[in-house]
Amino acid sequence: MEIHTNIPLKNYTTMRLGGNARFMAEAHTPEDIAALSRNSKKQGLPIFILGGGSNIIAHDEGFSGLVVRNRIPGFEILEDDASHTIVRIGAGENWDDIVKRTVEMNLTGIEAMSAIPGTAGAAPIQNVGAYGQEIADTLVSLEAYDNITDSFVVLQNQDCAFSYRHSIFRGEASGRYTVTSITLQLYKAPPQPPFYKAIEDYFTTNGITMFTPQIIRDAVINIRTEKLPDPKITPNTGSFFKNALIEDWQLNELKKKYPDIPSYDMPDGKFKIPTGWLIEQTGLKGKTLHGMRIHDKNALVLINASATSYQELAAARDEISSAVRDQFRITIEQEPLEI
Repeated sequence: MEIHTNIPLKNYTTMRLGGNARFMAEAHTPEDIAALSRNSKKQGLPIFILGGGSNIIAHDEGFSGLVVRNRIPGFEILEDDASHTIVRIGAGENWDDIVKRTVEMNLTGIEAMSAIPGTAGAAPIQNVGAYGQEIADTLVSLEAYDNITDSFVVLQNQDCAFSYRHSIFRGEASGRYTVTSITLQLYKAPPQPPFYKAIEDYFTTNGITMFTPQIIRDAVINIRTEKLPDPKITPNTGSFFKNALIEDWQLNELKKKYPDIPSYDMPDGKFKIPTGWLIEQTGLKGKTLHGMRIHDKNALVLINASATSYQELAAARDEISSAVRDQFRITIEQEPLEI
C-alpha cells in the first residue's frame, strides 16, 4: 500500500473545502483496513475512513492523521430463491452502480435510492434513504473491522440501532468500526403503490401506471436531476440538513399559524417536517450567504458558490439554522459528518 503525504482534502470531498490530510492511503481489502488501522494506532495517529466524500465536510486545518479511502470491491449472490435474493457488496463499491445492477436484475428494495452519491459502505453509517426507502429496510448484516478489539466482526441489522439518518456508527460507536461489506436482502415481487409522494406525483404527471424497479429508478433519477445539482459539476453535499423531527404538540401549534405545513408520520410517534420547506419560509431560498448559495430548487442543498473556507460554510449554516429556529422554534441538524 502506498501512503501519500499532505493531500488536499478539498480534492476528495464534494463540497471542495478543507486543508490537507497529513497521510492518505487506499484500502482494497479488509486486510488493508486492519493493517492501516493497526499501524495508525501504533504511531498514535488518528484515522478517518473516507468513502466517496459526498457526505463529509473538511475543516480548514485539515486532518493530522491518516485518511483511508475505502475501495474494497465485491458483489456476490449468497442466496437466491423464488421470492428474494441476498447479495454481499464490498464497502468500496459505488452505491449507484450497485442500485443499477440490482435493478437490472429486476430486484426491488433499493431502487428509490438511485443516484445517491457515495459508496456502499457509507450507506449504513447514517442509514441512507430517499423517497420512502432506507438502507435499514434491506440490510441483513454487515462485516466490519473493530478498531478496539482488532478483529473482524459481523453486525446484524438490529445491532446497528438504525433510526432516521442515524445508527450506532454516528452515535456511541463512532470511529470504532470500519465497514468492509454489507449484505442486503432484495425482493423479486414488483414494487407496489402507494409510493412516496414525489414519485406518485411524477407518475400522475407522466401517466405512468405500470411499475417495475427500472421505472422507479428512472423516475427517481429524473426527480433528483431536476432538484439536486450534480456534485461532480457543482460543489455540494446533497441534503445539507436533516429533515426536522417534532412532537405532535409542536405540529399542532405550528398548524395554527401554518395550516399548510407538510408533515409525515414517523414510527416513533413523531412527525417529520421537510427542512427545505422551513428554510423556504424564512425567505432564504436562492440567497447566497458567506459564499454558500441555498439552492433555488431545493433549499436543503447548500452550494459552494465562492466559499474558500470551512468558516464561511459554518457561518452560512449557523445563519440558516438561526433563521429557522427564530421563526419556528425548531432546531435543524447538519447531515454531513465532519473531519
